[in-house]
Amino acid sequence: MPRSRSFALALAAVAFAAAPAADLVTSASARADDALSRDLDAIITSTALDGADVGLVVRHAGTGAVVFAREGDKRGQPASNGKLISSAAALDILGPDHRFRTTVAATGRERAGVLAGDLHLRGTGDPTMLAADYDALAAEVARSGIRLVRGKLVADDTWFDSVRLGTGWAWDDEPYYYNAQISALTVSPDTDYDAGTVIVRVAPGAAGQPAAVTTDPPTDYVTIANTTVTGAPGSASSVSVERQHGTNVIAVRGSIPAGGAVESEWSTVWEPTGLVTSLFRDALTRHGVHVLGGTGTGATPADARVLGEHRSMPLSQLMVPFMKLSNNMHAEILVKTAGRAVHGEGSWDAGLRAMTAKLGELGVDPAALSLRDGSGLSRMDQVSPDQVAALLLAARREPWFQPWYDSLPVAGKSDRMVGGTLRNRMRGTPAEGNVRAKTGTLTGVSALSGYVTTADGTPLVFAMISNNTLTSAKPFEDAVAIRLAGHRDGATPPAARVAPEPVADERLECSWTKSC
Repeated sequence: MPRSRSFALALAAVAFAAAPAADLVTSASARADDALSRDLDAIITSTALDGADVGLVVRHAGTGAVVFAREGDKRGQPASNGKLISSAAALDILGPDHRFRTTVAATGRERAGVLAGDLHLRGTGDPTMLAADYDALAAEVARSGIRLVRGKLVADDTWFDSVRLGTGWAWDDEPYYYNAQISALTVSPDTDYDAGTVIVRVAPGAAGQPAAVTTDPPTDYVTIANTTVTGAPGSASSVSVERQHGTNVIAVRGSIPAGGAVESEWSTVWEPTGLVTSLFRDALTRHGVHVLGGTGTGATPADARVLGEHRSMPLSQLMVPFMKLSNNMHAEILVKTAGRAVHGEGSWDAGLRAMTAKLGELGVDPAALSLRDGSGLSRMDQVSPDQVAALLLAARREPWFQPWYDSLPVAGKSDRMVGGTLRNRMRGTPAEGNVRAKTGTLTGVSALSGYVTTADGTPLVFAMISNNTLTSAKPFEDAVAIRLAGHRDGATPPAARVAPEPVADERLECSWTKSC
């Protein structure tokens, strides 16, 4: 060995022996951090993502220090990661105790059970209203003693404007329940609170005979055009349910096997306000209250007498079905509600102005993003991983943080109201039960952003947004989250996790399909 090299090695050995223990730990930590950065870089630059725009930011949740960043400032479509922004802003503007109020009121004189005026049904956007809740309001009218209404049933959906669909939403998604119309008077067919929809149930008959189709809630507001047939036992199902544009005609086609299970599909309705008034009029009749006039729309007079009221669960509780199941309609209702609260106008424009004004207080630079809706359905939304990570950090200081954090899907937990859109992901890994994050999916778009604790207890926030993908980015999102969850500062790092084979890009969130 040449003298110069042996001398250098000797000096290095002395220096190593004399180094304080803290320096040795720092050196080990640096090596581990370097390995973490290399592994994360390898995951998100996989050849399977060639041509895609992938941004990833990881920061220490306590100090805000950047742990890893690649293309973090590049904006892209956030898909349902946009709900992180709208939900946080809504909690800040409305408060976790906010409740939606639905009332029924009367105008005109009432004598001997006859109302010489109108009944007014007024909504403020409550997405948790069920047919049973409208039935309870009808019962309140009956208990007031009214048996005959000489006037009309007036639907008051003026709390929001009349714009039903968001800017930049895909026209061909309109029949499907994740793209329902937004109204201040709405109804949900289930306790997922899929506002503005009905459930279409298809039951097999005898082989070769038509299938039976019903709706939940039962209503004649929609027309079922049923050409479904019952196939042979054990045959494949090919049932399709699609509402025809601009109408409430729902075409049900295909085949369902004899002896098979009833199939359920969710369909949007055209004008949810009309569905509500139809259900309410039917409920009034069941309770012995007959309305002689037709159905109208308009604002409830200030002097109307309130006969009954329904108040929703608080917003802190609504956050669970909203965020766990990535409910688009909840996001948009909250945008319009924020607009009404701040600017006196229940519109997307007013709501987004109100929310954007809050972002500076929530760690987000409003000049660094562009929002056209609250759900991320719009192809015109533009958000960067940097801004999402900043929000995740700032939210930890807010008084409403705990219910917001609790509403995020938990990796690998099978309960839909715990695991949500992450219930089937990262099972059997260090991320299971650890990662709490919001998913996001559109064609060519995928996102995962949230919180994770490393193996040695370090809390981190991370934000990953991928655009222009031809294969699913979800295996790579999972690989990132699993690597972060398994990281141990100063320890010999594990080999970088190899992501599964690429799969075709999913079009929808898992929860949106209602079957996974």
